[in-house]
Amino acid sequence: MFVCGAKCVSHSPPLPFPSRCLNSNLSSSSNNYRPAVILPGLGNNSGDYQKLEATLNDKYGVSTVVAKVSRLDWFRNAAGLIDPNYWRGTLQPSPVLDWYLKRVDDAVEEAKELAPPGSTLSLIGHSAGGWLARLYMEQFGVSNISLLLTLGTPHLPAPKGVSGVIDQTRGLLDYVEQYCSKPVYTPELKYVCIAGRYIEGAPLFGNSNPTLEPVIPTNGSQILPEVATVMEAASTSSPNITFRARFVGQGYKQVCGRAEVWGDGVVPQVSAHLEGALNICLDGVYHSPVGSDDATRPWYGSPHVLEQWIQHLFN
Repeated sequence: MFVCGAKCVSHSPPLPFPSRCLNSNLSSSSNNYRPAVILPGLGNNSGDYQKLEATLNDKYGVSTVVAKVSRLDWFRNAAGLIDPNYWRGTLQPSPVLDWYLKRVDDAVEEAKELAPPGSTLSLIGHSAGGWLARLYMEQFGVSNISLLLTLGTPHLPAPKGVSGVIDQTRGLLDYVEQYCSKPVYTPELKYVCIAGRYIEGAPLFGNSNPTLEPVIPTNGSQILPEVATVMEAASTSSPNITFRARFVGQGYKQVCGRAEVWGDGVVPQVSAHLEGALNICLDGVYHSPVGSDDATRPWYGSPHVLEQWIQHLFN
């Protein structure tokens, strides 16, 4: 694991979490840890985080609420197509994302009822849920929030003027960068951004490294839930790793402007970090709970990966 500030540096093993969290019989009502709210990523639904929710609650004693989102809900975003700003690339969050922010607020209110007196909350944003959390914090305030922890979130807007790159958020990330509060890491409010290094991308044409391999071997082809342009193309019998790397690299390019970078299979590492936050890199971590495998294809919420960032929920 690496912790990243101005640059990536080696890091000692994660700090141990409180020993009482190891008690699998610990009731969530018997601890004083702040509750956590999980914000689903684009294309995901609440059920995708059921195992993560149960692990946080049952193993670590962190009362957890998942914002209620279905896959069909994401079609609400299509309302942006009738907004001229969508086609100009200057789309704003309201009214397109109002439905999602309301779901987050409902989950926050539910979590507040589980919190010990005087306790604050943690927000855990997966993928787009991370930058949507920043929008929520800007619009609804941070008085009840002391941690935003993001997992594989594409925080940075797509670069302008790069051939073949289209801003898939149609200006929403530009809005976040311009109008949302800058990340900080203070005792009162902590930003922790976690990126995965699962596979290195390659350019679609031209020479590429024929030995490109994912950090963890994979079996079979999976459909990523977020962006159609980063669908994997691995063969079930004899995966063409170079082709897979080229295909994934095109997804990375849409996010950060470059294909030849490391990432979690969807989001490049460089885009998942924010200046001012505590930035962490985890080797071998895949982007999504959909298509993941705790043994061979772990995602950010897999048990042994969770152990590497759980301590931030207790600080």
